[in-house]
Amino acid sequence: MGLDDLDPFAILDAEAERLDRHFAGLRDAAWTRASRCAGWTVRDVLAHLAGQEAYNHACLEDDLESLSERMVSEDVATVAEFNAWTVRVRRDRPVAQILEEWRDKNGETRRRMRSLGRDATLPTMCGPYPVGLQVFHFASEYATHADDVGVPDDASPARVHWRARVGRFALTERAAPVEVDQDGDGDYAVRTSGAEAVLTPPEFVAATVGRLPEPHPLDPRLRAALRCLA
Repeated sequence: MGLDDLDPFAILDAEAERLDRHFAGLRDAAWTRASRCAGWTVRDVLAHLAGQEAYNHACLEDDLESLSERMVSEDVATVAEFNAWTVRVRRDRPVAQILEEWRDKNGETRRRMRSLGRDATLPTMCGPYPVGLQVFHFASEYATHADDVGVPDDASPARVHWRARVGRFALTERAAPVEVDQDGDGDYAVRTSGAEAVLTPPEFVAATVGRLPEPHPLDPRLRAALRCLA
């Protein structure tokens, strides 16, 4: 199933606006609440989002080499280390400053992506990649982190629909060892070697972004095969 009938820029704008409204309404202790990201508070998630813009802008400016050199100087070698670094370097900054940084840099990213158009290509660490598909990945991450920090979901069916479609696309794109079919009720039949299950659309989305709760009975082989956007 393709994504041609979905507008990635509108979806990303909507997810950014949801996050912005939520962050703008937080006060004091709300920032130090644990998020759904292990070891991170709500404030840490915001810091990660702000710090990740360094990568987005390096792609837009075709200057990944400079970013790589900076990461080497910071002794950062993996994605996990980069994510931790984005949080660590902002630990002593006022949260209002971090929020403003994210708003400014993310707003620029979204404007420039839209200006390029979905069919343009963008330099990435994995090679040239279509802008529209990159934006879908950004939107998925924003939606996931919105759930992580407890943003109220005021459009659940629509959000689950596009997120499930992006998840299925990502599974196909990476040739994940899993078969996925949607039945007449909208549930997802998933199969991999030696295991199969039926997931509701929200469960399927949670599985693709690595947020299915641990008590869920999904076979570990399916859990690993379905994780494609986290």
